[in-house]
Amino acid sequence: MTKKLKTIELALQGGGSHGALTWGVLERLLEEPGLHIEGVSGTSAGAMNAVVLADGLEEAGPDGAIAALERFWKAVSDGAKNSPFQRDIWSRINGTWSLDSSPTYLFFDHLSRVFSPYEMNPMNLNPLRELVSGLVDFDRVNRCTAIKLFVTATNVRSGRPKIFRQPDLTVDSLMASAALPFMFQAVEIDGEAYWDGGYLGNPALYPLVDECDARDLMLVQINPFYRPDLPRSAREIINRLNEITFNTSLVKELRSIILLRDLIQSEGLEHERYRDMRLHCIHGEDDLVPLEASSKLNAEWEYLCHLRDLGRSRTENWLKDNWADLGERSTFNPDWLVEDAVRPVTPAKECE
Repeated sequence: MTKKLKTIELALQGGGSHGALTWGVLERLLEEPGLHIEGVSGTSAGAMNAVVLADGLEEAGPDGAIAALERFWKAVSDGAKNSPFQRDIWSRINGTWSLDSSPTYLFFDHLSRVFSPYEMNPMNLNPLRELVSGLVDFDRVNRCTAIKLFVTATNVRSGRPKIFRQPDLTVDSLMASAALPFMFQAVEIDGEAYWDGGYLGNPALYPLVDECDARDLMLVQINPFYRPDLPRSAREIINRLNEITFNTSLVKELRSIILLRDLIQSEGLEHERYRDMRLHCIHGEDDLVPLEASSKLNAEWEYLCHLRDLGRSRTENWLKDNWADLGERSTFNPDWLVEDAVRPVTPAKECE
């Protein structure tokens, strides 16, 4: 029996190497014959996945996109083999993916709190730019009609989000979306300077709501809302603050969608004017929460494949349990975001 075609929109978070989990999610979704992806909004690593997805789709359909995603992440891993950020011998023996015991990582982490990228890297060298330029055909991405793309960056001067769209996506806009200010110089585009889009949209949801027809919005979340342990070391505190900051804009947009849904239901407003979105979420849950922030810089192929397989497994389970709900109802219930009372929320609660 042929499945009824169902259409979704994807919102892809950034998170360094943890974006390989999203690779696995996309790979499994592309294999689903009854599923159509209308639009993708991505930030940082999420934007990388989105652009590579569109490039592969335009070149050779779903199979081309699957192949393009693997090429991209393999190239990232190969390019990192000579990186100073490597696990120490004890982390390898213990099977820990963290770089917290890597002397070079610790040294760079300290330097980045004292010196800016303009001082540490005055030539503004970025191997990732060369990698993306060599792998992605942006002319192909911009003429791709299979999906709509939205890439978010942060305007440094105005403090406002910038959404880059087809047919104006370039390697610069992609680098802008991933320009962490303590690691990279701001990216200049048409006289404006941009930093990582995660500060104002990780990822931005409103382009999907406003510019796509599908009402099933699936969030691929790799930055947890909730962590059970209280950060105590200086590094843990900074990492948790960064995580909260990168989730703040997402929380605000989810709150807006929830309040809009409640307004539609209570006031009987027309759906054509007020969008009643159905929300869904795929998350690494307990498998990502224990990972230290430094593991986002670990690009070992074994690790990336582990995250890919985790994403595939999560997506397989989600499709098995929730396929019938697509087009009918939300499977992600973030009502707790609008509650005033502060109460603990377990990671499992995030994606109910």
